[in-house]
Amino acid sequence: MSRYARLRPVRRATVTATAVLGACAALVAAGPVAAAAEGTGAAGARYVALGDSYASGYGITPIENEVCGRAKVSYPTVVIAADKSASLKNVACSGATTRAIWNEHKGQPKQISALKPDTTHVTVNIGGNDIGFEKIVTECAVLGLQQPTGSPCKSKFEAEVDAAFGKLKGRLASVAIDVKRKSPKAVVALVGYPKLLPADGSSCNRSEVPFASGDFAFLHGILVRLNDMIKAEAAQGGALYIDTYKPSADYDMCAPKNKRMIQPLLEGGRIAPAAAHPNAPGILRLGAAVSQALAKHSR
Repeated sequence: MSRYARLRPVRRATVTATAVLGACAALVAAGPVAAAAEGTGAAGARYVALGDSYASGYGITPIENEVCGRAKVSYPTVVIAADKSASLKNVACSGATTRAIWNEHKGQPKQISALKPDTTHVTVNIGGNDIGFEKIVTECAVLGLQQPTGSPCKSKFEAEVDAAFGKLKGRLASVAIDVKRKSPKAVVALVGYPKLLPADGSSCNRSEVPFASGDFAFLHGILVRLNDMIKAEAAQGGALYIDTYKPSADYDMCAPKNKRMIQPLLEGGRIAPAAAHPNAPGILRLGAAVSQALAKHSR
């Protein structure tokens, strides 16, 4: 438990996508005091966000760091948005693997250097790039366009994915342990990934999500397996695990356009700006989920 501050949760808001986009725009214009959802952050909290593109707000504009695809609005922004006294240091960077926690990435300092002894809250959203998920998703979309039935993606990548999970084992727990060592008074959380796509692609529009029919289960299974590993290693490293899969379960990239919180792969025949990443409504929903989990743990 943090000795410095308690996080009070951002309340889950049931709003339209248009309203969320407006809220995010207001947040950028007015700074951290203008909340995209009701509630407050932590009074005096010093929050540091580590991780990859899912924490950087990749694909959302405007952007504050081109190299990392880090947006001015991301779910860590939502977590502290309504509190004048809370501070945020978001060093999450697109393409980051667990190696980026301890080493430079894209010319950016090692992420762990952002942590201080008086940091009160830390979230770490990482692991997907260690598995090579972005490359796999992209190549599997191409394979699906060429072969819409069967499971060409699974045939090509199953062994590679298994090997990658073997290499990742233990690294997430090590991240949690080292984060706690750098910021011993902080609430430390490993954040899981949201639900990106269904296990059955029958609800998907092939012009947006062109995976082969038999590969949806394979790709969905990678994400479930990764979240299970993150949860297990959070426990091993003495950290909190924050589940973002359940809050996003009905809002994946194959959900109706006015409901989805994950951007599909293709938009107008081209790769979408935030392909397979949270859109603006998704940022708000993830921020609420993370805020509530941190608040509950800080009591």
